[in-house]
Amino acid sequence: MSIQSQAAIPDSKLAQAITDFVRDNETDLLFNHSSRVYQFGALAGVHRDLNFDRELLYAGAMFHDLGLMPEHGSTTERFEVDGANAARNFLKAHGVPEADVYTVWTAIALHTTPGIPVHMHPVVALVTAGVEMDVLGLTYGEYTDAEREAVVSTFPRTPGFKEDIIQAFYEGIRHKPDTTFGNVKADVIADKEPGFRRGNFCSLIRNSRWPGTAHASKCGCGQHD
Repeated sequence: MSIQSQAAIPDSKLAQAITDFVRDNETDLLFNHSSRVYQFGALAGVHRDLNFDRELLYAGAMFHDLGLMPEHGSTTERFEVDGANAARNFLKAHGVPEADVYTVWTAIALHTTPGIPVHMHPVVALVTAGVEMDVLGLTYGEYTDAEREAVVSTFPRTPGFKEDIIQAFYEGIRHKPDTTFGNVKADVIADKEPGFRRGNFCSLIRNSRWPGTAHASKCGCGQHD
């Protein structure tokens, strides 16, 4: 089975430029993953009868993990923001209107924030839909066997993809663990570093400079007996 035209990769100069750039700047693992994210996201859009711009969805999907690469990552920003910034720079250089650039930026920045993108612009919703399918399999049953096979035959998953993608996440964020506060990527560092202590939202409140009790007895913050 081939992917229906409504979900196919756009045949445009911009899409080809995106493909070439991401292929040159990502590993094969991330390039194939990002390509599957586009295909699954576009298929989700077809299934949900959404009206979406395939070029913008392609940009969001293909750039969504670029911030994991050392050449495109920062030391202080979340990797999602690094990828969003790279996409913004690329799209602006190619004359994409500011409103569309912002949509792609938002789609990438929010792709690891569950529960919010689904209520937003179709491109924002569908980038996350593609990620949640390819990485987590949350909507596995919403695709036919033929659809899944068509996507994976074109952009193969490695035999050990589950562990490979966790390792890729870790390698891209291990040097800036503070950027995973309040984010699912903290789970990645905790998985790889058993001694990792996550940031704690309640501890931040209790230990802020505002007057009042610093923290409650047995609150679990690890700062008292």
